Amino acid sequence: MRLKIDLSMHYTFPMANTVFLAVEAAHTHGQRVVSEELHLGNATLTRIAGDDGVGERIWARVPGTEMVLDYRATLDITRPHIPLTTLSAAPLHDIPAEAAPYLRPSRYCQSDKFVTFVGKRFGHLSGGDKVAAIRDWIEENLTYVPGSSDADTNVLETFAGRQGVCRDYAHLMCAMVRAAQIPARMVANYGPDVTPPDFHAVAEVWLDGAWHLVDPTGMCAPETMAIIAVGRDAYDVAFMDSEAPAMLQYQSVQVERV
Repeated sequence: MRLKIDLSMHYTFPMANTVFLAVEAAHTHGQRVVSEELHLGNATLTRIAGDDGVGERIWARVPGTEMVLDYRATLDITRPHIPLTTLSAAPLHDIPAEAAPYLRPSRYCQSDKFVTFVGKRFGHLSGGDKVAAIRDWIEENLTYVPGSSDADTNVLETFAGRQGVCRDYAHLMCAMVRAAQIPARMVANYGPDVTPPDFHAVAEVWLDGAWHLVDPTGMCAPETMAIIAVGRDAYDVAFMDSEAPAMLQYQSVQVERV
């Protein structure tokens, strides 16, 4: 599947500023970047590798009080559709170094608080069957409500309130899967079926020796997503961190099938 991404961002700052960006589609397994261009005015850019070597992050030193960013890309998504229920989970002693850190609780995903719930609700299942059941439970029991959470909302609040946006769904997915002793990490991505159009957040789970995308909102299938970045939770995959206070003037994220 070929995707076209069109991103525009306009922010202002009270002073010259440094921002940390994760907006470019990653050159990684399952997707091929056909073409891309990034324009950031007269900002000075320094690129570093993303977490786990997935994608790149950008330090952008903005000399003035305004940042206008435009990013265009065309990608071929080559990731196959693999049903979760066909996949198995590794025993703990066989989980490799790249996946082991994603068994642990993190700032927004207090997975240790869900061990009892996950054991009682999903303990009769294993591997991909368990992950699929957790995904289905989250989609069925949470309500997608824009504006219902903020940057400080953690997974315990989402579980109690039964509502949120994509980051909250992904946090709960990661927390419950980790509680089941299966590695899970947060993924920032672009998807053509995200409503309303915006950056999107999903989870990746470690099954059968590889990472597999899972969207608990039900909006996007793995074969339609363009990965930007991965990490422990939203703290690691934010599209922008700013040294100075940032005021949004305009932002548009458009993703379409070509």
